[in-house]
Amino acid sequence: MSTNNLSYNDQGGSDSAVEVGQETTPTSSNAGAGFGLFSTNFKKNDDLKEMLESNKDSLKLDAMKRIIALIAKGKNASELFPAVVKNVASKNIELKKLVYVYLVRYAEEQQDLALLSISTFQRALKDPNQLIRASALRVLSSIRVPIIVPIMMLAIKEAASDMSPYVRKTSAHAIQKLYSLDPDQKEHLIEVIDKLLKDKSTLVAGSVVMAFEEVCPDRIDLIHKNYRKLCNLLVDVEEWGQVVIISMLTRYARTQFTSPWKEFDENSETAFYESDEKKTKNGDENKSYVMDPDHRLLLRNTKPLLQSRNTAVVVSVAQLYWHLAPKHEVGVITKSLVRLLRSHREVQYVVLQNIATMSIQRKGMFEPYMKSFYVRSTDATHIKSLKLEILTSLANEANISTILREFQTYVKSQDKQFAAGTIQAIGRCATNISEVTDTCLQGLVLLLSNRDETVVAESVVVIKKLLQTQPTQHSDIIKHMAKLFDNIAVPMARASILWLMGEYCERVPQIAPDVLRKMAKSFTSEEDIVKLQTVNLAAKLYLTNSKQTKLLTQYILNLGKYDQNYDIRDRTRFIRQLIVPNEKSGALGKYARRILLAPKPAPVLESTYKDRDRYQLGTLSHTINTKASGYLELSDWPAVAPDQSVRNVEVIEPVRINLLLPVKEWAPSLGKTGKSKLSKSSDDKFYSDSGEEEKEKGSGSSSSDDSSSSSEGLCLSMCSSSEAESDEEKSSSQSSEESDKSSSQSEKSSSESDSEQKTKKPQKKTVKDRYHTIMKYSTCTVAVKYVVPVLYLWSRRAVTRFCPEEVPVSLSLFSLCILTPCPLSCAALLLQVSGPAFVPEKSHDLLHRMTGKGLSAQYQFPRQPCLYQPTMVSVQISLTNTSDHPLEQIHIGDRSPTGLNMHCFNTIECLLPEASVTVSLGVDFNDSTQAANFQLCTKEDQFSVSIQPAVGELFLPVTMTEQDFHKEQGKLLGMNESSATITMAAENTISQPISRQVATVANLGVVPSGQDNIHRFAGKTASSGAVVLVTVELRGESTALITINTEKSVMGPMLLRDLKRALAQA
Repeated sequence: MSTNNLSYNDQGGSDSAVEVGQETTPTSSNAGAGFGLFSTNFKKNDDLKEMLESNKDSLKLDAMKRIIALIAKGKNASELFPAVVKNVASKNIELKKLVYVYLVRYAEEQQDLALLSISTFQRALKDPNQLIRASALRVLSSIRVPIIVPIMMLAIKEAASDMSPYVRKTSAHAIQKLYSLDPDQKEHLIEVIDKLLKDKSTLVAGSVVMAFEEVCPDRIDLIHKNYRKLCNLLVDVEEWGQVVIISMLTRYARTQFTSPWKEFDENSETAFYESDEKKTKNGDENKSYVMDPDHRLLLRNTKPLLQSRNTAVVVSVAQLYWHLAPKHEVGVITKSLVRLLRSHREVQYVVLQNIATMSIQRKGMFEPYMKSFYVRSTDATHIKSLKLEILTSLANEANISTILREFQTYVKSQDKQFAAGTIQAIGRCATNISEVTDTCLQGLVLLLSNRDETVVAESVVVIKKLLQTQPTQHSDIIKHMAKLFDNIAVPMARASILWLMGEYCERVPQIAPDVLRKMAKSFTSEEDIVKLQTVNLAAKLYLTNSKQTKLLTQYILNLGKYDQNYDIRDRTRFIRQLIVPNEKSGALGKYARRILLAPKPAPVLESTYKDRDRYQLGTLSHTINTKASGYLELSDWPAVAPDQSVRNVEVIEPVRINLLLPVKEWAPSLGKTGKSKLSKSSDDKFYSDSGEEEKEKGSGSSSSDDSSSSSEGLCLSMCSSSEAESDEEKSSSQSSEESDKSSSQSEKSSSESDSEQKTKKPQKKTVKDRYHTIMKYSTCTVAVKYVVPVLYLWSRRAVTRFCPEEVPVSLSLFSLCILTPCPLSCAALLLQVSGPAFVPEKSHDLLHRMTGKGLSAQYQFPRQPCLYQPTMVSVQISLTNTSDHPLEQIHIGDRSPTGLNMHCFNTIECLLPEASVTVSLGVDFNDSTQAANFQLCTKEDQFSVSIQPAVGELFLPVTMTEQDFHKEQGKLLGMNESSATITMAAENTISQPISRQVATVANLGVVPSGQDNIHRFAGKTASSGAVVLVTVELRGESTALITINTEKSVMGPMLLRDLKRALAQA
């Protein structure tokens, strides 16, 4: 192999243009043998065929690798198709993968040979390896023969129900191929698309939306039920899938939501003296707009994607905000678009086109970043022109002086096209801003003496347009241009001067006839556009000064009568009949003066991007300014929003299971579905099911989603029932203990227990029976994940009473392994996280500016749930560049301790001097106050820093009633309780200061209390979700008892120490 590769590298330059299969004469047999696959030697190809037909998989694999390398170089390897296709049934997985890669490339060209192996492809669709199944479907869909459409349709339907998301993704790709082959299959394909749209895998989402856009983009009813899911999945979808989904959701939103632009209508200003009643009425109408929650969901979930490394994703989000967001929120896209200007010129071109369109309507968005649009000498001409366009659109009275100074430099550019564009930009500025019109005209007149003909010609054209706005004040400029007429050779410039002479001939009565005389001499050698303006000048001078120009006019009209260009001949005959009276001339000659010398409106200098907003930003149609094939127009906002209930999804109802009933009575009910009251919580826990893919792989049926959802309901119901049972046992034990103290109480408790036994007698089951009931279903995923942990909630005494005797050792160990990580309180899984009661503004130094060589960093805890992972603590880091030079590539480096789970922020490409940026970090402290050590790196340096969390920052506040507080507190006694009596400061003895001090120390939620002297707070740890309960009980004037209940035996005393310090201080 090494010899062949070396030989090819030596000879590849001369033979790169020759493809395999073309017969040439090798110089020698040795050279031909050493050329490698890319040579043109037939013997070498025969050798490859022999290798593919050998009995050794190693030789076949070697040959396939070289053939794939050939394809990657763009060479033609189709003649090897018969030898390759024979290996499609190989048992070697690696070889089979390469064969399928080859077949995907050439199946469409070699359809007849590919059809011979179609049975092999069908068998491969059942292969245990997901890559083989996907490759087989890809090859099958690449065979463009209508006769196998039914086979392809069946394969796509089966793949859409595959347990592997990769295979389902491939089926979505095959949908588009089948639709292009046979559009009549549209209805069947829509059914498959509808099924795949319900898929929860992020790997499938982008592909199926692409298939939806190709096959049935008008069927928005398929999106209704999946809209919220797509919005939530968007962040985790691969980048090109994000682009497709965002584009589709943009069109969807324009049909389902009302316009948010009514809220801040710029034209809704009322007159100064308008009545107050009318103002109030208009104000109520403007404030009546309320954004749909689903509309807000889309905007909120796409905003983080503005930080994406993929340019297409950023542009897609930018266009979404431009077309859907309220006007006061569109500004968030500005920084992200400006950031993209540091990319390649191809990216710059597309981004600048979008910015040029935006800057026409909303100048204020990009005005603070005007320096980013200054032209660099290394920019390409098309990039320079776009930046020039944007600078012109951003010009106003405040910054026009700065922009004109830039333009003065641009006019001197060696790029003539760019210099001409700059002159046009100066003309636009002069038209739009009246204060600088005279200044611009004077500058353009000075350019008339430039040595460059292109600059002079463009200046003349622009001056001509500007003079039409104020012709009476600039007769000197017209005279100056007439003097330069002989030195100007560009036809457009000469024609412009002639037009000015004719239009304002009465203001230069002595110069205009002389210019006409010069033109009469050179009429035959001028360009057509100059000849036409010469004829016009002669006609206008004949009407205003016929004594001096009558003969000249007749001479020019005679020259034009026999000109080679028919336009000039026709114009000459028309002018002669119009201005020279004769017998044949009609009544039109009376109006010759009014026709030729009529006042003409001044031209409006507008941007070429003014009308491009009719196309959706970021599309090919917007780039080429023409409707491209396949372009889908954005619809107008509906006047009345359609029914939003169409996006509501029925959530699977939790199944209530009574463990006291026999198995046969509750086991079949696991698959029942219906409406649920826990829809909100189900939505909130959309991403919490980390084992979804594993469950899909484990269950071959297509109803894995239903089983997982029903199993969640099973968990909730069983936890609640087990808790109720534990409460009953607890209450009975308490009553039995109190029976020794009071006979009346014992009688009461015994009577209660007798009554309970009577009610439970018909369906009484022992703990052993319940254990066996559950273990019958312990082999399924539902039981392992949800049912078995319920045993942890039963008393240890009841389980150990029979487990060693009746249950096999392996099963007991298996159950104990599952039970071990279960928290003490199952209610911790059901607690709802609330907003923080108090967010401290204090920030901590992470990196000093002296140590960081100009980079300063501070961090603080915002006390918000981490977006990246529920078990992480959110940390905000503020980075500031205090140096005098930009800092590049700021990122997170190595971390310690080993295994620290941290979600790093995206690399900051450049931080300008005196600039600051705030980034978010997610750290899983694992319920420990151990510092998170990591390296904060720039392009040149690395700085070791650490984040030390206070114990109170490791909690999340939860919502809890007083009754639930007592219930949970009763489960966390003994070693799980820490308490201390302290002397409080006088200022902290009332309710509000106590709540403030506790909320300052720890991120806990306030629990409503029915007693004025007792204050309760609740939360849970971010990492493990363990419940943390705090009670502050006032005793006397300045004494208080602090009690902390939590199963985290280390965190409890640490929190108690911090609370004692905070409440004792004034």
